[in-house]
Amino acid sequence: MLGDVALVLHAHLPWVRHPEHDRSLEERWLFEALWECYLPLLGVIDRLAADDVRAPFALSISPPLAAMLRDELLGRRFLAHLDRLDAVVAREAARLAGDADLAPLPAFYAGRLREARSAHHRTGGDVLGAFVAHARAGRIELLTSSATHAYLPGLGAAPASARAQLRLGLRGFEALAGVRPIGLWLPECAWDEAVGAHLARAGVRLTVLDAHGVELARPRPAFGVHAPILSRDGVAYFARDPEASHEVWSRELGYPGHPDYREFYRDVGFDRPEADLLGEVGPNGTRLMTGLKYFRITDRARTDKDPYRPEAAAAQARADAARFVARREATLTRARATGNPAPISVAPYDAELFGHWWFEGPIFLEEALRRLAASAQAGGARPTTLRAHLERSPELAIATPSASSWGEGGFGDVWSGPEAAHLWRHVHHADRAVGEAIRRARSATGAAGRAVDQAVRELLLLEASDWAFMLRRGEMTGYAEARAKTHLARAIELAAIATRGATGGGDAAVVEAVRAEDCFLAGLEGERIRDAMDPW
Repeated sequence: MLGDVALVLHAHLPWVRHPEHDRSLEERWLFEALWECYLPLLGVIDRLAADDVRAPFALSISPPLAAMLRDELLGRRFLAHLDRLDAVVAREAARLAGDADLAPLPAFYAGRLREARSAHHRTGGDVLGAFVAHARAGRIELLTSSATHAYLPGLGAAPASARAQLRLGLRGFEALAGVRPIGLWLPECAWDEAVGAHLARAGVRLTVLDAHGVELARPRPAFGVHAPILSRDGVAYFARDPEASHEVWSRELGYPGHPDYREFYRDVGFDRPEADLLGEVGPNGTRLMTGLKYFRITDRARTDKDPYRPEAAAAQARADAARFVARREATLTRARATGNPAPISVAPYDAELFGHWWFEGPIFLEEALRRLAASAQAGGARPTTLRAHLERSPELAIATPSASSWGEGGFGDVWSGPEAAHLWRHVHHADRAVGEAIRRARSATGAAGRAVDQAVRELLLLEASDWAFMLRRGEMTGYAEARAKTHLARAIELAAIATRGATGGGDAAVVEAVRAEDCFLAGLEGERIRDAMDPW
């Protein structure tokens, strides 16, 4: 065998559930990801299984996303979202009936919406359960992440919060999915030595770093990014293959930029008059992405785009998948020439890239996995999971990774730079208040006990890396600031209620109102959540 190729898809969205609103703009993030990414990905695995194609890969599902996939309210709202899109598609079909170039596209999207609805129905509304079933059958390896995808190096001054993020991430995912992974996706691939110690004590046995996290390890690994290293406390660290990353992520040269692929930024939601959108707009006429897009990239320099041709785009995706596999084979061949006896190319990506940002991404994935399975049969590149690679090649070099992250700069500036600095003051303030509440009210019951538990949840939600990312990008900044301030205020108030001992009346009403709105990790109560911040 030439070597291994490990595709790792990380699926994550921030916890967004707003029962206080009939329709929430932010809940659309989940609905869009479901019909454009997660359900198509499930379809890829289903088809590979039906054809008996053995092409395992790793899928990380963060606890917030797992919880949202299991939420009944969000499930009902997702189906209502599909109903609204169906109505817009029907109107568009009538409008474009005489347009030779664009008339086929509403029918194309109608078919995609039917597929999404059918796939959701086949799971019984339990998309998470469908992925778990594939994991139990050995088709994918499930990973998870910290409780709310916190940027863990930022919690260096709040180690109790770092412990809670890891303990409750693993416990929460196990409570939701019924399985406890040995691998964990580090949020933003962010690592430092304190994080490494926390991972080992939490029982995590493998994770992925950006390339320089392994390349700059001490001592320097002989085989660079093409072999995992083992820390002295027993955690295996895999490196992202920069070539595999560049081929997909590069704005200039990456596959998704091909002229035949669908143009993301031209959407019916912005192109058509508000009356044509049948209510698919936000407050005060705010325009929204509908997912209905009629044009291809064509040429980045042109504002007048050519019509989208799904068949041509699908053919291009399959051709790009063939190139991707050929290049992984070439990478493994070069790695073999250095004396590496068991080279691996690790290709980690955000799952949402495949289908949302890159509409043809699921076609690319399926073709790449099929080609890798065929390559393995011929003694070439073998598709694998991280755990399976370790089981086949357990002898690893001992080394300490370098502090690192992925993203701009490679050392966490996106999440700890000046745009997000004030968030860390909030985190440390809330961490102290919640820690004190646990010390003084650990054995509390009734409303006071529920206040302690919810205070921990609010602290976790405050620590999500998503808010810092939004502030850095300058996108959804109002929402990010509002969420951070809300979770801070709730954590402080609930900690105070727990500390003084809720006596019913107003305090109990406050606790129950917050619990109803932020029901994240509701299956963890009492000592299972209160001990999460304790020393190891």
